[in-house]
Amino acid sequence: MAGLKVVIVKCDPKGNLDLVDLESKAKKHANELSAVMITYPSTFGVFEEGVLEAIEIVHQNGGQVYMDGANMNAQVGLTSPGHMGADVCHLNNHKTLAIPHGGGGPGVGPICVKKHLTPFLPGHPELVNADGTPKSTMGPVSAAPYGSAGVLPVTWSYVKLLGGRGMTQVSKTAILNANYMANRLRDHYSILFTNQKGMCAHEFILDMRPFGKTAGVQVIDIAKRLQDYGFHPPTMSWPVPNTIMIEPTESESKEELDKFCDALISIREEIREIEEGKQSHEDNILVNAPHTISRVSAEEWTHPYSRQRAAYPLPYLRERKFWPSVGRVDDAFGDRNLMCSCPPIDTYQ
Repeated sequence: MAGLKVVIVKCDPKGNLDLVDLESKAKKHANELSAVMITYPSTFGVFEEGVLEAIEIVHQNGGQVYMDGANMNAQVGLTSPGHMGADVCHLNNHKTLAIPHGGGGPGVGPICVKKHLTPFLPGHPELVNADGTPKSTMGPVSAAPYGSAGVLPVTWSYVKLLGGRGMTQVSKTAILNANYMANRLRDHYSILFTNQKGMCAHEFILDMRPFGKTAGVQVIDIAKRLQDYGFHPPTMSWPVPNTIMIEPTESESKEELDKFCDALISIREEIREIEEGKQSHEDNILVNAPHTISRVSAEEWTHPYSRQRAAYPLPYLRERKFWPSVGRVDDAFGDRNLMCSCPPIDTYQ
């Protein structure tokens, strides 16, 4: 990558950086150490307690620290990459600063550096000093010097409307919401990583791997079943295969958080029925999910569970039901076999 060799640093069993391994490798490569990339809070959903020591180890061995700003919505107003000693940080404006996420973009956000790295920031023909000399000897990386003028006003408005106090409250609420949900779900699912006090940061990971052995249920089955409960499933199999990563952010009400927890608790009971032999391993409510309205209302119904259980597993769904538009598809096959949905060429002739 960029002419550099990537050296992987181990994690301890709790998902934290292995500081002994980091120090050993930093010393071994001290003569050519360029930088270390750290995500804080970690992608495992934990505030790494050794992050300051990790940054110090890298600096002592001549390297720079690049902090991934993907999880800045758990930092804003509480701490900052600069305060911790990072040399470079990119700020994802999505999630933290109100820009949409997914669907290919818009992925927009500033790169922040300490003063000694400013000469290496990208330049632009429009960015010149008073005497006409360029502000940077580096070339441009985008057509506009400050990114998308059509997108960034959204972030500017968000920051100005909330202010420092409001943005700090947003961070606190995101962390509170994640810990509230984790505590509601911990009696039903295994939470993969927490700190020494059993707390998470702004997100947490539910381990679905045991259900493959006990019930033949995979994480994809749980994700598909969530659609029957009216929810778009959260991040699946990242950063650990066969897990679900839940990140409620600050934007959902307690009522909505409880509905989501109730859905997952109900799904756990459905898994238990398979484990106890009350539902078939081959033809059950999870492996057949999601259940579309056309399927549930079809004249023929051959499954051993009722249509009502398939479509209305919890009472709130009878008041307002969001129906999935398609049933089970082979996601992996679709990812590997792309199809062009464009009209044929003769349409344009």
